[in-house]
Amino acid sequence: MHPEPPAVDVFVHIRIVMGMVIGLGITRLLTGAARFVQHPGKDRIYIVHLGWVLSLLLMLVHFWWWEFGLSHLGEWTFQVYLFLIGYAILLFLMCTLLFPDNIAEYSGYEEFFISRRRWFFGLLAITFLFDLVDTLIKGRAHFEEFGLEYMIRTPAYVLLCLVAMQVSDRRFHLAFVAASLIYQISFIFRLFDTPN
Repeated sequence: MHPEPPAVDVFVHIRIVMGMVIGLGITRLLTGAARFVQHPGKDRIYIVHLGWVLSLLLMLVHFWWWEFGLSHLGEWTFQVYLFLIGYAILLFLMCTLLFPDNIAEYSGYEEFFISRRRWFFGLLAITFLFDLVDTLIKGRAHFEEFGLEYMIRTPAYVLLCLVAMQVSDRRFHLAFVAASLIYQISFIFRLFDTPN
């Protein structure tokens, strides 16, 4: 048996793989958004869809920043590695749901998004559960840094995602994505915009 590499080397190795998957997701979102500029009249834009595109882009960037907390993890297992890659893949799959290869059979992104909402919000709910496990992996002290707000946020998002899976009312979806974006930006700046 070869000696185990230092934890920091394992982290760098795993971060590269996660970065590739997250990079593919960011590429998918940016390429999809660029289509609106390249072919402005081709597909009808839907503000809720664009809101979730922006939200998911923030989630991917946030995920990449958040995962730096794993640099303090003293021991790595293959199970933790698989979990983290699974988390990154889950985020990528959400990107493909927002910008599939083709939506020719739909009248635009509104019809497409509403017809695929169960898949999108189902995956979004699962990401919040993955986030909970990811935070626990980083240690109890890290988990407790987020306080009661984090313990309210996770079940609230999961519940809202379950409702969004069932409800096709456009006003609900607009309110959900708007509130989510405002909260997400607030959460990022309040918890991560601090000097090291």
